[in-house]
Amino acid sequence: MRSLALVMALAAGPAAAVGLEIDVAGEANGTIVIDLFEDVAPAHVEQITALAMAGAYDGVVFHRVIDGFMAQTGDVEFGRMGDDMSRAGMGGSDRPDLPAEFSDIPFLRGVVGMARAQDPNSANSQFFIMFAPGEFLNGQYTVVGEVTAGLEVLDAIKRGAGNNGAVIGRPDVMAAVRVTE
Repeated sequence: MRSLALVMALAAGPAAAVGLEIDVAGEANGTIVIDLFEDVAPAHVEQITALAMAGAYDGVVFHRVIDGFMAQTGDVEFGRMGDDMSRAGMGGSDRPDLPAEFSDIPFLRGVVGMARAQDPNSANSQFFIMFAPGEFLNGQYTVVGEVTAGLEVLDAIKRGAGNNGAVIGRPDVMAAVRVTE
């Protein structure tokens, strides 16, 4: 059964031909499969896939995980184990920030969105995956894809207990991220 987000993305144009496989290690162990919506957010999908193909996401932690909301990762600058984890979530990549590519796709369970600062045009490398619907994000953040397999892995990711969902101790990590077609 397809989610509303996937149905809407399909209605908007041809199905995405590119995706990600994220091998998660830690409290959660397994693979999360994501279909990327290159027809909805082409610049964001290009950025994510370029970083993944370069290996930039390998070893990056889920630094902000809020139960009932979302799991955030993708800080390729400050988000690796061994880094000063107090800075995780503050970094990006050596690629430029992206202009927003907002759509009508709602933030439902399994939807992947780009994290950003207060400026809507500041998304770079970080992204988040929704545990549950978050309609208040609709039209405020760029939707880049949807989980098609591995929701049980997502659900097992270590939750944050610190300020604003910061994961204390040893966070779960994206051990390897592969681009699929």
